[in-house]
Amino acid sequence: MKLKNKLIAGLVAGAAAFFVGLNQQVSAATINNDYALNTSEGSSLRTSNNVIIAHATGTYAPAVNNAIFEKRTWYSNGAYVQYIVGDGGKIYRVGAEGYQAWGAGSWANANAPVQVELAQTYDQAEFRKDYVTYVNLLRSSAVKYGIPTTVDSGAWRGVKSHLWVTNNVWGDHTDPYGYLASHGITKAQFAHDVQYGFSSSGNDVNPTPKPTPKPVKPANKKRVDVTYALHQKGGNWYSDVKNFGSGTNGYAGAPYLANDLLYIKVSYGSIKYRVHTIEDGWLPWIHKANKNDTVNGVAGIKGHTIDGVQMYYTTPKGETYQQAYYHSQTTQRANYLGTCADNGSVAGFDSWAGMYGEPLDRLQISINDHSTY
Repeated sequence: MKLKNKLIAGLVAGAAAFFVGLNQQVSAATINNDYALNTSEGSSLRTSNNVIIAHATGTYAPAVNNAIFEKRTWYSNGAYVQYIVGDGGKIYRVGAEGYQAWGAGSWANANAPVQVELAQTYDQAEFRKDYVTYVNLLRSSAVKYGIPTTVDSGAWRGVKSHLWVTNNVWGDHTDPYGYLASHGITKAQFAHDVQYGFSSSGNDVNPTPKPTPKPVKPANKKRVDVTYALHQKGGNWYSDVKNFGSGTNGYAGAPYLANDLLYIKVSYGSIKYRVHTIEDGWLPWIHKANKNDTVNGVAGIKGHTIDGVQMYYTTPKGETYQQAYYHSQTTQRANYLGTCADNGSVAGFDSWAGMYGEPLDRLQISINDHSTY
């Protein structure tokens, strides 16, 4: 979550409980208002009721800690949402419903009467309680404001993840899917659960029917080679690297040296990529690979330091799904950072490689149906 505008004014106090109607079954969850912004805090701008935004906090910490932090730093940090769910299914209110929060950029903030953060935990039993409450709160909020309960559809109304906002409007966040995947929840499962909700017992109201097993067809997996190179800041292009390996020929870049340009191409399918620089933030997506075209053929700006890389591989229709798996090092760390998957499915990572503020010095990429690192 990030601030995109600052307008200080009053909030309207909210109710202490929400009620979820699920196929004639009703459940209630008490909302903790101890950390709610008071009438002299927050934005006084009303929202257009078009979307409900689903977030994850991005850090493994109790939900109450996040609520305390947002209450204390709502202005100085420029970020807060209406609700934070966690600590075994508890709900903490920070902002007021129907008034703009500062959680996902100006468009999302203006169109979302409710934004919900899901606190992260390693405990599977705690996650299950959190998840049921999170899903029901998202769903009940959508129903309350006449918003479709569909998740991340192509329409501009519905329940939207922060990733959807990034892909369709603005930003660089990919939550909550990486965290949900770490507990075995796919995008499809999340969409189903929000559409139908959970009963008071925590069971699916409309479980996904198990399809009749079909004969297994031979996998239609194509070999995909990825070729890439980094350009040393103030220097020249390094030699191209195909896929990855061990030793100095197994990665793009060089230890402890900053880079300013990147190009990537694949032998099959298509790939898009972009870089984050210390000077500029995230730059536009690049769909080509041409070292001689520094505008549309490579990612980056000469002389500006790359500290993050993001990419998406598109598998041709009808073939075994594959994606980009990649990881990087920085000039300030001895080992590779965690592996990233282009759909954010690797637990604990935000589907981009690097560390803000630390020059990226080495990069490895592979295209496959599983991580090979």
